[in-house]
Amino acid sequence: MNEQFRIAQKIGLMFRPGTLIPKDIKTWAISQLHANSPALGIATRTKSSEVKPWPQSMQPDLEERARLFRLLQGNYIKNREIKNEKERKAIDHQNYEDHSMLEKDEMKFAHRNVYGKDQIRLRLMSFWANHFTIGDVFMNEGVIGHAMEEAILANLNSSFSDMLYKVTTHPGMLTYLDNNYSAGEESKHNIWCRQQVDCQAGLNDNLGRELLELHTLSPKAGYSETDVRQTAKVLAGWGANQDVSIEKLKKYNGTADHWDMYKNHYAEPGNKKVLGKLIGTGKGGLRQLTDHLASNEHTIMHLSEKLCQHFVSDNPQKKDIDFIANSWRSGKGDLDQIHSAVIDRAINSKDDKFQWPMTWLFQVLRLSDATFIKGWQDVYSHDKELMDVKKIFEELGQSLFSERQPNGYSSKKEEWLSAEMFERRLRFSDAIYKVGKTKTSPEEIMDRIGANMATRNLVESAGSARGHRFVALMCSPELMGLNSV
Repeated sequence: MNEQFRIAQKIGLMFRPGTLIPKDIKTWAISQLHANSPALGIATRTKSSEVKPWPQSMQPDLEERARLFRLLQGNYIKNREIKNEKERKAIDHQNYEDHSMLEKDEMKFAHRNVYGKDQIRLRLMSFWANHFTIGDVFMNEGVIGHAMEEAILANLNSSFSDMLYKVTTHPGMLTYLDNNYSAGEESKHNIWCRQQVDCQAGLNDNLGRELLELHTLSPKAGYSETDVRQTAKVLAGWGANQDVSIEKLKKYNGTADHWDMYKNHYAEPGNKKVLGKLIGTGKGGLRQLTDHLASNEHTIMHLSEKLCQHFVSDNPQKKDIDFIANSWRSGKGDLDQIHSAVIDRAINSKDDKFQWPMTWLFQVLRLSDATFIKGWQDVYSHDKELMDVKKIFEELGQSLFSERQPNGYSSKKEEWLSAEMFERRLRFSDAIYKVGKTKTSPEEIMDRIGANMATRNLVESAGSARGHRFVALMCSPELMGLNSV
């Protein structure tokens, strides 16, 4: 594979047909860090060549999402009174189409990755969205996409500390890891609750634990259960429920939105100490903590290795990890500097980098210029030829919008190299060829990317049928990032 496509495979999403291929791949890649990031896609399959901005009506802000959620849940409750089961199911279905954001957000994410010009920014968004996993739990389905775009993508050019704080305080994360109702042991709410007959309240350490274990330090830091507990106390009070209107939220300390909700009567009073750092009382304590964690040496090394394994090499070398870590230190957590270091290592390393099933799918669709995913006007259509995004991600075993574990998906190739997972890639490649109306032949794709001889021989051995040759190419070791296999 030629250098431009090799790098685009490692840290991007491949170049679509008709795209000008940059001669200086490093300069291009660095410029991608500040590329314009509009949401692009197609309206319908029949006009699949018309790539244009997503409609604003399908990109509501957080407050509108909260309103839609309240309507969704309220209608479900109201519809229970309908005795006719068939009628109730039909009305519930329409309620879901009108007010749910989950499938729309999934499609928007897929469209951006297939049609977007900011391919490296999109890859980085997926990495960080997986690192800061927000699973689909009650009240969360409508905000996962918002968190990915507004807490992660919008902060790719800031600092890791900024991103960490924005993700940690996002209602999606606070809901997912059970912080909404977490009350400090000596909070006004907990004291009041202890005096009641049937009142249950307490401190929940789920978010505090994952903040230390997964999002920053890793267990190598050797933090204690006391550190976890103190972190949970810093977090107590943070959390807004989407089933509460903004008008009601304002009664609590005059909060302006669901993303800045801090309940004083749930907060643990007094200072806290985490890893020897004294954290002040009140709302500002969390920012003190996230700044402290973001600059910790264990955080730097943990995330430098994780970035390296995702973008540079399946078996990252110490020199590459150290290079990224040094950039982190010198830039004091500046993400532009960190991401530039990742790009540098990806270019200089000749090691293989296996591609996630999801990333592989987007790269195949871009290389072949196939129309396989529905347009936004078809999001709820039942056209059997078109795959809806939800089913695609489920079939690949990798959805950023599912109910999943907080440690996210592994970047280790061993986690994905099963016979079953390979068979799924074969089936998807076949479906893409048959349904997607691919416009370029396998031979044209191979010439464009500079495919190696092993790949060309593999495609040749698949026979004369163009569909078989297409499948062989897309599932070749080279197209999956496994050149040495």
